[in-house]
Amino acid sequence: MAKLSENTLAAHFIFTIFIVSALAENGSSFARTMDKKVLGMKKEKLSHFRLYWHDIVGGENATAVPVVFPSRNSTTAFGMISVIDDPLTMGPELSSKMVGRAQGFYSAASQQEVGLLMAMNFAFMEGKYNGSTITILGRNTVFSKVREMPVIGGSGLFRFARGYVEARTHRFDPATGDAVVQYDCYVMHY
Repeated sequence: MAKLSENTLAAHFIFTIFIVSALAENGSSFARTMDKKVLGMKKEKLSHFRLYWHDIVGGENATAVPVVFPSRNSTTAFGMISVIDDPLTMGPELSSKMVGRAQGFYSAASQQEVGLLMAMNFAFMEGKYNGSTITILGRNTVFSKVREMPVIGGSGLFRFARGYVEARTHRFDPATGDAVVQYDCYVMHY
């Protein structure tokens, strides 16, 4: 079998790269680089929102419903999953103006402490942000004074959003399990 010379191999390599590049430019690629202005993205800005999250687990008007119950003998409710549709208000009282809803779920994901995996959208229903959402996904150790979770995206006016939230328990009723949590949201968006 004849050996190919280094020049022949180099020419073959360059020709292959040329063909692959030409095919990619003719639309046979599934991805392309875009200018962000095509999507109407202007200057990026940082917004801060302070909201109150009302988690009501009991009674006729429950906003958090367990769909998977915790494992037996767990002191941390490990394995529990609850689906939520919690009001988001401007003040700590449920009667204050509702600006949106927290929709998603939380799951007790720690065997050592009460640590939740939170996966929720803050769906805004008022003013400029009506119809827009931010998505939060992270760990919430509920008995810590301040918990930080990432904002991983959004929709509407929050497309391409990123940032974080700080959660602070405002009120917790151990008899009912109901909680009011202050959320400070720091969101980078266009």
